[in-house]
Amino acid sequence: MECLKCRGDLEVLRLCSRVRMRCTNCGKEYHIHEVADQLDSHTEKILEKYNVIIYD
Repeated sequence: MECLKCRGDLEVLRLCSRVRMRCTNCGKEYHIHEVADQLDSHTEKILEKYNVIIYD
């Protein structure tokens, strides 16, 4: 997955009560729903580990 801002790679970032996507290049964070249309199979497998993803 690519960052919408700089085209860097997005990684799954797990916080205490939230799951976000963060760019490894520029550090911009995204809510899951902001990039849901871009999810690839690798990222979907990672997100499957979390039984609830809070859209905050």
